[in-house]
Amino acid sequence: MRTLAIEAQGSARLIRLQRPDVRHALDETLIAELTGAVHAAGADDAVRAVVLAASGPAFCAGADLHWMRRMAAASAAENVADATTLARLLDAIAACPKPTLGWVQGDCFGGGVGLVAACDIALASSSARFCLSEVRLGLTPATISPHVLRAIGARAASRYMLSAERFDAVEALRIGLVHAVHAPEELGRAVDAMLDALLRGGPEALRETKRLIADFGGATLPVGWLEDTAGRIAGRRASAEGREGLQAFFDKRPARWVPPGRK
Repeated sequence: MRTLAIEAQGSARLIRLQRPDVRHALDETLIAELTGAVHAAGADDAVRAVVLAASGPAFCAGADLHWMRRMAAASAAENVADATTLARLLDAIAACPKPTLGWVQGDCFGGGVGLVAACDIALASSSARFCLSEVRLGLTPATISPHVLRAIGARAASRYMLSAERFDAVEALRIGLVHAVHAPEELGRAVDAMLDALLRGGPEALRETKRLIADFGGATLPVGWLEDTAGRIAGRRASAEGREGLQAFFDKRPARWVPPGRK
């Protein structure tokens, strides 16, 4: 594994993002390795729960913008195929037959919010910060939107997807993105306590309960949602506005649509 550190913690499988130089940003390698790791944990009878974590000041900075810029120059078919890989990763986390627990110790932006929303349970440090920043880059949070909308609802999503404001862990708790907030020095113990609670459940009962929640917990996703959302973000990447947003980020300047005097 080039981008992950994986270890057993008793009956739990700890999967830790391992790209600290880019704040654990998502690129094609990380997405492929994480998808494989989640599928492997789900298929391993010795694994009873899966923990998704990171280290350092960031949980996940979202999409690696160098990767996004490369894909903006790719063909339409390549772009859609690439965008679909992130949708499949999020689906793998959400559909994993084992309980999934997000351990959010630091900043969590863009696609990182999607990872958290796809987990069954998420615990955050009080120092964590969140942002759905895509529109500032001329993009949309299309691929992560089904999971984020399920977690926080359309009303909260309207604010944070459109404004791209940063919000703190207390607000993430209020809108339902995370289930609890703990002091940084207490978060590890809180994760251990949650794992203890999960491991007290029968493995088959947990699997069937996840199916109950998926079947009856809310509106069913429309047929073709995975391909639809991947197609939307692929289109935005290759659009003139999307390319301008990414280029402005790399140039460290406001995008052309930002009114004069604003950063």
